[in-house]
Amino acid sequence: MRLGIDVGGSKLAFALAEEGGSGLVASRRIPWTPSGDAERDCEALVAGARALLAEASVSPQALEAIGVCAPGPLDADAGIVQSPPNLPGWRDVALTRRLAQEFGCSAALENDANAAALAEWRARRGRGVSSLVFLTLSTGVGAGLVLDGRLYRGAGGLAGELGHVPVVWDGEPCACGLRGCLEAYVGGAAWTRRLRRVTPEASVVAARAGGAARVLPEHVVAAAREGDAFARAELERWNEHLARGLVGIAFALAPDVIALGTIATAAGETLCLAPLRERLAARLWPHLAAAVHLELSALGERLPFQAALAVAERAARAS
Repeated sequence: MRLGIDVGGSKLAFALAEEGGSGLVASRRIPWTPSGDAERDCEALVAGARALLAEASVSPQALEAIGVCAPGPLDADAGIVQSPPNLPGWRDVALTRRLAQEFGCSAALENDANAAALAEWRARRGRGVSSLVFLTLSTGVGAGLVLDGRLYRGAGGLAGELGHVPVVWDGEPCACGLRGCLEAYVGGAAWTRRLRRVTPEASVVAARAGGAARVLPEHVVAAAREGDAFARAELERWNEHLARGLVGIAFALAPDVIALGTIATAAGETLCLAPLRERLAARLWPHLAAAVHLELSALGERLPFQAALAVAERAARAS
């Protein structure tokens, strides 16, 4: 059996699968807010994993490998989560060692965006896709790079931190300590803070959320689908800043596919992909715009589970 754990800034996802199995034995996704105490958070991960095993009537002794996805920066080879902006209080946490000790099996760690890119690339291999960039657009913004069929981590494992490429010089402050980062404009946490500041109380968006102080990106997406002017303007602003980051990716790497997750997947073709493609067509060389395909996640809601299980497979092969 393989156990996958996806650690996010606002959720935990757990998945259990058999070796070589095509489906999940069990899975669960729960809302979660990091406590600011890494030890307490690790206890929550272990408790969640044990709860899933109990739900599936699987003994911990049946586990061969555990795979964990977490936001960077991290040292995947050493299994250490270093200091992610979206996991406050986590500094040099030896996560794989902790899980290996708890469950008595091998464990592996991977940057969440890297693992997601690998899972998305595998889902497209039958189409002849050799290079793919996957952007996580959830609490924060990260990217995973599969180049010529291989996961690319870069120096120090730090490749893919595209959420911290500046899209506005000296712009909005980012959780990483810099200013003007892509994440400060299109990351879910940053966008939520903005929405709660600028959403009119007398608006469709505020009404959906139960007040401006409770607005989330999903309320904007839902209102935009209904044609609400404020929601449409906010989504256009979001698309414009995301497009600035995508142009850089296209010119630098020219991947076969740039795939977008979470917020973009929720917004869909009309509200997100079509406006983004128009912006890219206006800012890229025509032959480059034609070569780079912009797509939504092929795995959708299954992505956190499949990404973590891909890391578990790596741990099993290494054991």
